[in-house]
Order: sequence, then structure tokens, then C-alpha cells
Amino acid sequence: MNTLAAPMPAMQAVVHDMDRVRIERALRQRVRYRYVQPQVERAPSAPGWVVSSPCCSRNIDPSGGVISIAWLEPAEGMWSLYFRDHVHDRWVLHDECHHLQPLLDEVCLDPTRVFWP
Repeated sequence: MNTLAAPMPAMQAVVHDMDRVRIERALRQRVRYRYVQPQVERAPSAPGWVVSSPCCSRNIDPSGGVISIAWLEPAEGMWSLYFRDHVHDRWVLHDECHHLQPLLDEVCLDPTRVFWP
């Protein structure tokens, strides 16, 4: 009798609502634009969470409209953090980590204004 188990399929990235709560809680501690309320929503075309916020500096949207600032994507045992390149209308990989919290710290501190332009 063969007792070997069938190989496990590759793990699929799963987006959990608890991650959304963690992201929202971390954003309350951000350094920049503390007077606006960023939004955290499921990414429309890929797993993960997109953070958007009113454009307070008006560098991207002169009318102060809502812009995407960060995308946090879960992958096999990792998280990827992207910033929005508004000039070229694309997401750019900024960092990867096994844990979500260090990436949230990068978004909240943002000393080079990559996320909060």
C-alpha cells in the first residue's frame, strides 16, 4: 500500500480582513498628512490591499482628489510593498518582507515621500 501523500498545490495568496484592520491601525500612526483619512480597500485586479488618500500636497492632483499611494500584496510567505508612480501610471515594487509590520512602518514614516508625495 502506497502511503505517500499527493504533492501539495502551491499556496495561493489569501487576503484576510484582519490584515485590513492591521493596516488601518498602522496608518493612524503615520507621520505625514495626519489630518486626512486614508482608505484601505481590496486591490481590484490582484490579491492585497490598496491604500488611497486625498492628495494634500496637490503635487499629483491639483484639486486634492483621492490618489493611490501604496499596495500591499501577500505572496508565498512574503509581503510585497509597492508605491504608485503617478507619472507613468503604474505600481513600482518598493520592498519585500516576511512580515507585514516593517512594510507598514515604511509607509507610515516615509522620509523620502515616496508614498505620501
